[in-house]
Amino acid sequence: MNTIIIIAICVVAFILFLYLVPIGIWFQALVSGVYTSLVQLIFMRFRKVPPSIIVSAMIEGTKAGLKLNANDMEAHYLAGGNITNVVHALVSAQKA
Repeated sequence: MNTIIIIAICVVAFILFLYLVPIGIWFQALVSGVYTSLVQLIFMRFRKVPPSIIVSAMIEGTKAGLKLNANDMEAHYLAGGNITNVVHALVSAQKA
């Protein structure tokens, strides 16, 4: 009986770890040339900012040649801004 409880606690802890530590998003950013720390992605989750939106916008901007700051993008998101539209506009403005 105790073994089942210990296994259940380990499974719940592992699922919680995978939710809080977005390893897939971090690896995607690393491979794309966007260098952000794993700790910063974890803190984004605590601040209720979806790291996937920030990282995908940073990848798009970096591939277009822009220098974007994750902290600025996170602040913009928390202020109610639309990160995706802003990065699209920055890329379009740079091309023009």
